[in-house]
Formats: sequence, structure tokens, C-alpha cells
Amino acid sequence: MDKETLPRWGWLLVGLFVAAITANLFNLLVLGRAGFPEEYRVITVITAMAPVLIYVGVWYDEERQQYWEQSRAHIVGDVVFLLSGAAIGSAIAIVAVADFGFQQFLQDILAMVTGFMLAWGLFWWRNPTLYRSETDQ
Repeated sequence: MDKETLPRWGWLLVGLFVAAITANLFNLLVLGRAGFPEEYRVITVITAMAPVLIYVGVWYDEERQQYWEQSRAHIVGDVVFLLSGAAIGSAIAIVAVADFGFQQFLQDILAMVTGFMLAWGLFWWRNPTLYRSETDQ
């Protein structure tokens, strides 16, 4: 894929769109048939979008290209941490605010913020040197 085809926000938009469509298809075809409650289906959307938010930046930024020189096992471990963090963070947020009577939209936003922050925090914890500037080292 050529980075110059689209600006960074374009790649992010395309990636988030594909992640949302994929997660919603999974919700419809698998979780919906299994009887998974609708208010919790946003967890799969958040979990699918979290790697896009982080990895588009890592892929697009020239100063972060050293990330791809790590072992495949490390990168797979990072993806597992990302997915786990997004799923657990968003699930905790939904369960924590479910009884407060918030609108579904507000619950989803709180779940997104919590899931994305936990996912990014776990990614940063595994790769602290990736976000250090030259002056910090």
C-alpha cells in the first residue's frame, strides 16, 4: 500500500470504516444469532477499531518505522494486548454506567474512550520507546 495515495486521515477513515463494517457484520451474523444483548455489541466495534487507530499512525509515521523491525511474536503480542485492552476497557465502562440511565449514545462514547485509552495504554506500555522524541532519549 502506498502511503502517498491518501493522507493519514484518509487511511484512518478507510480503516475505521472497514473495521466498523466487519464488526457489525460479526455482530449481525454471529452475536445477534447467539442472543448477545444489543447494548454490548458496541464492544466488538470498539475492539475492531482500536488496532486501526494505533497502527495507522505507526505505519504512516516515518519516525516509527523501527516498530516493524521487531519480531513477529512481539507484534502479535501487541495486537493481542490491544484487542484485549479495548474489549476489557469498553466492557468495564458499559457495565459501570449501565444502571445510571444514560442514553445509549453516551454509554457508547464512554465505552469508546475507555476502551481506546486502555488499548493505547497497553500498547504504549509494551513499546515505550516508540513515542519518545529524539530530545527525550
